[in-house]
Amino acid sequence: MTGQPDLTKKDFTSDQEVRWCPGCGDYAILAATQALLPELGARPESTVFISGIGCSSRFPYYMDTYGIHSIHGRAPAIATGLSTSRPDLDVWVITGDGDALSIGGNHLIHALRRNVNLKILLFNNEIYGLTKGQYSPTSPVGSRHKSTPMGSIDRPLNPVSLALGAEATFVARTIDTDRKHLTEVLRAAYQHRGTAFVEIYQNCVVFNDDAFLAITGRDTKVINQIPLRQGEPIVFGTEQEQAVIALEDGSMAIVPTEEAGDRVVIHDAHREEPTTAFALSRLSHNPTGPTPLGIFRDVDRPVYDELLNEQVAEARRSQGDGDLAALLASGNVWDVLA
Repeated sequence: MTGQPDLTKKDFTSDQEVRWCPGCGDYAILAATQALLPELGARPESTVFISGIGCSSRFPYYMDTYGIHSIHGRAPAIATGLSTSRPDLDVWVITGDGDALSIGGNHLIHALRRNVNLKILLFNNEIYGLTKGQYSPTSPVGSRHKSTPMGSIDRPLNPVSLALGAEATFVARTIDTDRKHLTEVLRAAYQHRGTAFVEIYQNCVVFNDDAFLAITGRDTKVINQIPLRQGEPIVFGTEQEQAVIALEDGSMAIVPTEEAGDRVVIHDAHREEPTTAFALSRLSHNPTGPTPLGIFRDVDRPVYDELLNEQVAEARRSQGDGDLAALLASGNVWDVLA
């Protein structure tokens, strides 16, 4: 920014000891974020990280910015209040699959549908890590963990499908182990006006190690990662031998590229109608096979913060600043007699 010194990763790194398990995927996400923010021209004094409860929610301590370690599942609600009252700030929400999709599911959905100007990073490791290994809302059916010794019978949530169903204007998925892809997605999320929702597959080395091996393993990732590139055909594999096609019922399927012909889907994240993006999100229920990665949707829509502040400004122009005491004493009021 003009007149201000150039910043580096060090300017966004706090003096707090990072306390995650050795090998945790959170380290990679933290390092990528700290390195990216100065490149984007962000300023520590105008950046806020808000988290709920969970391993991922330690994140604000390690950023040398403003931060709020809030309560379980409520980070989107707190972030909504901050974003609408301080539109000059960059507000990030850091959450996990348990924090965001279990107790916090309601708050997440409403932040997404309102299109509040937030960047929401959901660290998905398909497990409750902080409380030592219970199954989470994204754990696959049959998962055997401390709270499901005979296997989970719950059908897991698909975070990307959920976000698209809530009409989120920016929805993406990336992986902790792919620094380049992770950085590209975070950059796009930062530049988006409105709610940017990013699911990050994040490995828990203690309670759910190698949950994403199919898309991170040296020998398997090339055949299981389906890259979503704007304006390009959706093909993948060692020699691009697999393709995604649209079916007559609106769903999508994977077929050999040589059989796809002109039915290969051309990716368009800017399409206003979210049907295609939703169909893409249903190609994989869990990342144990071919899984789309990248930006599913990126569209423009009025931002909640701006609409709300326009209403406030209009009310002040037409009615003045108002009288709080008179407001509290107006309407349906009554006296409680002892």
